[in-house]
Amino acid sequence: MSSRQQLGGPYEGRTATQLVEGALTGDEGSWSEIVRRHANLVAARVRQFRLTPQQAEDVAQTVWLNLLEHLGDLREPEALPGWISTATRHECIRTANLSRRSVPVDPTTGRLDAQDDTEPDSDLLRDERHAALRAGLAELPSHQRDLLLLLSTDPPPSYQDVSARLGIPVGSIGPTRQRGLARLRRTDAIRTYLATPAGVVSREGGRDVLALG
Repeated sequence: MSSRQQLGGPYEGRTATQLVEGALTGDEGSWSEIVRRHANLVAARVRQFRLTPQQAEDVAQTVWLNLLEHLGDLREPEALPGWISTATRHECIRTANLSRRSVPVDPTTGRLDAQDDTEPDSDLLRDERHAALRAGLAELPSHQRDLLLLLSTDPPPSYQDVSARLGIPVGSIGPTRQRGLARLRRTDAIRTYLATPAGVVSREGGRDVLALG
């Protein structure tokens, strides 16, 4: 065995095709090597966008989750770097656009990040948002609701603390959070809130999307 293989482990010399085939059969070492080889590529793509550290971490987690789900659909495993680069760029754009178009809201209080005390009936609007968020969270499965509530505390706990408290792997926190937020926006309570004229109005003149995270 070469010194390079000894340094990098038994998967160092394997081709992308061999790693993909191994990952598809459930070999965790093959999957870990795929992530190791392309982690810098994901990080480089993310750095091209003005994302918060939390957003950057969520983008990476989402990219790896999507790759894991679609690994069997790859026609050419050797083109894996291109797939990862494109997927990361698309996820960064989606996240950046969502941040620009959205009104950040604390799921536990319904408060906007920006102060809106100058708005007419601001207390009523905050109560309305609060009620919609509470009702929307009640529609979620308990594991998603518990995670969103825990991550919304101030200051937010580390992913290691979340893992210990909720008993879920650190690597699944970001994707679970994203799925929970997406599901929250599709709940009846949030859909009704967004459809009512009395709520938040976007710059384009329509109801804005609640960015709960």
